[in-house]
Order: sequence, then structure tokens, then C-alpha cells
Amino acid sequence: MAYSLKDINQAVRSDPKGYVEACDAEFAKKIDRAAQKIAENHVNSRIVLLSGPSGSGKTTTSKKIQARLEEMGIKAHAVSMDNYFQTVDPETSPRNRDGLIDYESPFCLDMDLLNRHFKMLDRGETIHIPKFEFARQMRSAIHSNPLHLGKDEIAIFEGIHALNDIITGKNPKAFKLYISARSNVTDENGQAVFKGTWLRLARRTVRDAKFRAWEPQVTMKMWSSVRRGEKLYISPFKDNADIMFDSSLPYEISAIKPFALPLFQQLKPDMERYEEIGHLLGAYPLFETLEESYIAPDSLIREFIGGGIYDD
Repeated sequence: MAYSLKDINQAVRSDPKGYVEACDAEFAKKIDRAAQKIAENHVNSRIVLLSGPSGSGKTTTSKKIQARLEEMGIKAHAVSMDNYFQTVDPETSPRNRDGLIDYESPFCLDMDLLNRHFKMLDRGETIHIPKFEFARQMRSAIHSNPLHLGKDEIAIFEGIHALNDIITGKNPKAFKLYISARSNVTDENGQAVFKGTWLRLARRTVRDAKFRAWEPQVTMKMWSSVRRGEKLYISPFKDNADIMFDSSLPYEISAIKPFALPLFQQLKPDMERYEEIGHLLGAYPLFETLEESYIAPDSLIREFIGGGIYDD
């Protein structure tokens, strides 16, 4: 679907509080529908697979679904598939066409261990989730707490490769969700003035600056590799999903504008993909600014700008 630039600006000017609350209520309905479907399927499998490209809001969405399921009497455990990364080995790690280690490849994950753990959980057995240390690019010798699922318990495995055929083919009964910010914003002529991919780039740039203290140049340097990985390893498997979940919020461009615009303004015209940045810089002035005070602590946007109840 597409959002109307005119409608967004009119709502932000006239009733920002009511507009944000209405948008959040619609998002809550999506969460509720997903939770209902998962609840119906949990008699078939205790595993939920949640995938989506970078900047989709997978973490907050999974936590919201988790909370809704628990309101329904189903205890849910969120598990990051990042913990299943294998220790980086220059000799065996997959490489891209430039000969560099392909960190976006699903073969960076320990697929055998993942699939074994899925089957163990479905059988009611206990697993020990590994822990990956990104600073050292290696699996820790210390495991996290063991995980065992009772009768009315499920595990939500969240990761960019969760819907890969290597996983879904061996776990056909697991419930599968694909999450992405997919909606464009259009002008009165129906022309896109802000694309969903730009929205995800803005989210990631702001989050990297906020939580990792990365300069926007660092995020942009990685963006081409991230987009390549999406096209090769994530998007081709979205049709495996039982539900496709659009995580965009109509008000978010106006909300993230004060955070994103200064970061994009730091980028230089001679850098890679600057044409895309030029479009973003030209688009933001079209949007009214939404003050942060209107954004709820549990809003998905808080995953990127901070100040939310789901901040780690």
C-alpha cells in the first residue's frame, strides 16, 4: 500500500497526538492478527520463524507479538538467530564475488545446529543456545540459559535468514512471518516521494548512530552489501511466509526526520550511492516534523531513535 503525503502532513499539523495514536492502534491490530495465527498453529509446532531485511523492526515486532501471546496464555521465548553465527574462519567462511567474506550469507550460520534445536524443542527437549561475540567474531564458550518449552510455550526465532529454504524445508509446520517496511509515500499525482527502502535506510542510519556511535559514512559503506544480501538471501524466500507483515508507520518519516536529516547532511557527494542520499535530502523538506514527545515508549520507531521500553 502507499501513504499520502498530503494526508500525513495534514494530520501532523492538525492533530499529531491523535494521529500517532490511530496509527499505533492499526499497528496493534497487525500484531494481534499475527499472534492469533501463531496461537492457532502452536499445536502443530512450537517454533515461530520471523525474518525480514535490515531496518524492518524485527526485534520490536517480535517482542510485541511475544507480549500479545502471553496475554493469550501462551508463553513465548524470543531467540535471536545471530547467536547461531559460526566463528569466522578465513579458510572456510563463504565469500562474495569480490573475494571478501560474505557476512550476509546464510552459510555464516550453523544451520545444522539450528535445525537440530528446532526438532529438539518440538519434541519437548532442552537446548542450550549458543552465544556469538561480535566483537571477537567468534562463538563464546559460555552458553546462555537452557531453553525448554512446556505445553503452552513457543520459541520465536528472529533473524534475516529465518525463512531460508534450508530451514523452512526441514520445519514445514513452523509458523513463518516476513516483516518489512514496504509502503511508499506518494504525492497527489501518485508519484512516490519516499520509498520503503529509504525508510529502512533512515531507520538503520539513525539506529547505528544512536546505539553504536557509528558515523553515517560507516552505515552507508555497508548499505550496498546489505542490499545485495537482501536480494540474494532474504527477499527470494519471503513467499515461504504464512504472513507478510508491513512494519511501516505513516507518521514515522515525520518522526525520524529530526534524527535522520542531520546525519544524511554529513555525507559527501563523492561517496558511493550518494544519488540515493540526494533523493532523501530532497524528500525530507516535504514532510512536516513530528515532535518526539508524541511517540509512545512502545512504538516500533523507538527501536531506532531510542527512549523505548524495548531498548536493551
